[in-house]
Amino acid sequence: MSWDVVLVNAPQGLTVQEIPRDFVPPPLGPATELLDRLRAALPDLNLSDPTWGNLDSPDWSIEFNIGREDPVESIMLHVRGGGDVVEVIQRAARALGCRALDGSSGEFIEDGGADGWADFQAYRDSLPWV
Repeated sequence: MSWDVVLVNAPQGLTVQEIPRDFVPPPLGPATELLDRLRAALPDLNLSDPTWGNLDSPDWSIEFNIGREDPVESIMLHVRGGGDVVEVIQRAARALGCRALDGSSGEFIEDGGADGWADFQAYRDSLPWV
């Protein structure tokens, strides 16, 4: 089970509710440029498969589902484990000039703001089969 976060080119300073319903996010950019930016921001990110990156720490792992489209429309992150991973997600978003959308809460993850990581972990840990 993963906490899913999408990196998307959404307007800065607006909440999800303030973005017009007909808004279509522009692409994040050319794949090679985005991969270079991610490598610079996250040197331990394994991009041996440029469509599906992996970043691991002793406490957590993040899969970067980049896909084959070029330009890249969005990147889905699949986060597992525990510990402080939100800063890493924010670093990736800053490197790409985009925003991180929490798939659990449906809200953007903001610097210094609330995020759904703790809530996701509490939910996951409450499940009897996990």
